[in-house]
Amino acid sequence: MNHLPYKPKEISLILNAQAFIKDEYSTIRTLLTDSRKLNDPLNALFFALKGRRNGHDFIPDAYKNGVRNFVISNSDFPANNFPDANFFLVKDTLSALQVLAKAHRFKFEYPVMGITGSNGKTIVKEWLYQILAPEKNIVRSTKSFNSQLGVPISVWEMGSENDLAIFEAGISKVGEMQNLAEIIHPTIGILTNMGEAHYSGFESIDQKINEKLKLFDSVDLFIYSHKYLSTFKGILPGKNKFTWSFSESADLQVFKIESIENNFSRLYAKYLNKILEILIPFNDQASIENAVICWATMLALNYDPEIISQRLEKLSPVGMRLELKNGINNCSIIDDSYSLDISSLAIALDFLKQQNQHPRRTLILSDIPGDDSKLMYDKISNLITDKSVDRLITVGEKIGKYALLFPCEVQSFKNTAELIENLPFIKFQNETILLKGARTFGFENISRLLTQKVHETVLEINLNALEHNLNYYKTKIGSGTKLMAIVKAFSYGSGSFEIANLLEFNQVDYLAVAYADEGVALRKAGTTLPIMVMSPDSMAFDTIIEHELEPEIYSMRVLNDFIDVLKIKGISSYPIHIKLDTGMHRLGFMENELDELLLFLNDSKLIHVKSVFSHLVASENPEHDLFTRSQISLFTNLSNQISKVLKYPFLRHLANSSGISRWPDAQFEMVRLGIGLYGIDSALTKNSPLQTVTSLKTSISQIKHIPAGDTIGYSREGKMPNGGTIATVKIGYADGYNRKMGNGRGKMLVRGQIVPTIGKICMDMCMIDITGIEAEEGDDVIVFNDVIRVEDIANQLDTIPYEVLTSISQRVKRIYYYE
Repeated sequence: MNHLPYKPKEISLILNAQAFIKDEYSTIRTLLTDSRKLNDPLNALFFALKGRRNGHDFIPDAYKNGVRNFVISNSDFPANNFPDANFFLVKDTLSALQVLAKAHRFKFEYPVMGITGSNGKTIVKEWLYQILAPEKNIVRSTKSFNSQLGVPISVWEMGSENDLAIFEAGISKVGEMQNLAEIIHPTIGILTNMGEAHYSGFESIDQKINEKLKLFDSVDLFIYSHKYLSTFKGILPGKNKFTWSFSESADLQVFKIESIENNFSRLYAKYLNKILEILIPFNDQASIENAVICWATMLALNYDPEIISQRLEKLSPVGMRLELKNGINNCSIIDDSYSLDISSLAIALDFLKQQNQHPRRTLILSDIPGDDSKLMYDKISNLITDKSVDRLITVGEKIGKYALLFPCEVQSFKNTAELIENLPFIKFQNETILLKGARTFGFENISRLLTQKVHETVLEINLNALEHNLNYYKTKIGSGTKLMAIVKAFSYGSGSFEIANLLEFNQVDYLAVAYADEGVALRKAGTTLPIMVMSPDSMAFDTIIEHELEPEIYSMRVLNDFIDVLKIKGISSYPIHIKLDTGMHRLGFMENELDELLLFLNDSKLIHVKSVFSHLVASENPEHDLFTRSQISLFTNLSNQISKVLKYPFLRHLANSSGISRWPDAQFEMVRLGIGLYGIDSALTKNSPLQTVTSLKTSISQIKHIPAGDTIGYSREGKMPNGGTIATVKIGYADGYNRKMGNGRGKMLVRGQIVPTIGKICMDMCMIDITGIEAEEGDDVIVFNDVIRVEDIANQLDTIPYEVLTSISQRVKRIYYYE
């Protein structure tokens, strides 16, 4: 949401566009790239980007919702169909977006910090914001918006009310940084950790360093550590330079680090021949390094060392993720309280609007830090309207003054304590509640009161990773091929409506469940996508019809039973899906049963075949490729015979996750994506492009020091002949951690180190050997993630990842997060 207005003619000149202007007096303040996420549509400029989906296809939706300014690259686009809209025709819409942001950047002369590196960019940016905010009005990248698209969107937020900008830049290959450098044009450059992250896009670490340093070509001040540039052979950028180090000589040389109780660290350093010290509330190596970068930056900006010390001691953790949790009284809680500005609020409200499981949406919002203008709260009012918020609860004296601006039910409280005191009298019931508060308001206390008490073992579901995997498979299917997402078995253990909402938002075409009650749950949660029921029971046909579900029909018995129900209900046409057996021999019409089915289909008018499908037996395994080809051939033959009888189009689908990866000729009109959504595809065994979606976490209940010769657990099977240290953790076979994982077969992560189980797995807990690890009671323990993978556990159990995921008990709470 940008304050500075632009007129269509000015936009046309900046973009060097062929303009078709119907309203030369319209005002442009906001940039949009997604028709599902519309903010301030009346004053918005929509860029029709070409990617996995063509943005031109979504112009009608954006126009319907009020957008009247569009940047397009398709010269054949029917602009005349949108009579009062302005169009700007360019060669490339992403390049045009970057050009516009670059022009906007040069309207301002205040300092701009540019941050890049492999790790730590977002943390350093947020910590600099925390410690510089007392005297600076700062505009910064929203969350980790640091890409070719994210950087221009962030830079567009620069306004005349700001006096400092902080932007991060991330790249994945050679040639990307030059664009970002021209957009950000930093005056101060900060290089963070140069680890191995994202190394795959470069031939060498030297190539990666050279590319990243392009961001700093024009900076007045460059802040860096020599250790990351030891191999660099060129001239370092920056008219002025400030260095930091943990060993060699530097402007800021940290020579001693002490661990203090309560996870604090005390750092000692030499600076201008003086000894300085700071206290920071972290003791892990990454946080210490990031804090040192902030320390060096403030010294380079000539801040008083005492002021720096005071502010670094108060650094707060940066929680860069939005979490979706189960709440009290059948509510869903979206907790996004780590920071608050207008941009992050818009993102959180988009996520709130995406939730369909409850009929009501509530926003609990604090004062916006550093801005109590009416203009700011006018923008918030517009956001609340655009995002369909039903109720607003304000916390803070500033926002409370503008209660009459907001177009919904409003309750106001002076501070968090007053809201908490009144929580028993506020009716929260069957609604989705977004908590969005500045850190000083302590909204975590509200979250604890509104969130259901959780079992300390939790399954975390990374919605970004799931979205990434979905988009990966979309790139593998043809532009006209539809996608059915399999969400049976509680979405492979990952959830129900939480996953369905994301899939519907990302415009999959179909959902599939195993049983009718799973489909009913999705319908009750607001899912409107067509849903196929894969194992319909005759007793559930009434329920299927009542909730507009679509049954899989796999035999004449099931078909006749369903027809009987349709006749009783007087339904003249109902959608079904026909399952063919091409070799799985589980469910479906065999080849020798097809004639009877064809006769029935030729005569019956009560059903409408939406799809015909089958299931590949071994699509992931090259050993069985000959059989897979025979399945594809048989399916093609049988579905063609059905087509001749029906004489109307229907969808055909055969490929599962591995089928999408390995068998492009088996895509037909639709594919079915299941376990691949969750980052597991047996066809992608090496250098998989998929991301891990689920992490199972527990915690240490107790630590014991065991004498030599003592045994651990039932039947005395855990042996410690030399003694050692064990930790009892809060997960057992009732949670879905298999009993076979005991006695060292299972492995877990404690403080980043892999440790074995010891003794038998109990019902509600188990023991692990943590000898030599400085762990504490209450520490997190990782059962599986992207280090100890679900596939590893499946191999240990001689089973498949499906079983591991679907075995996780429902008493293990699911937490969904979006970064």
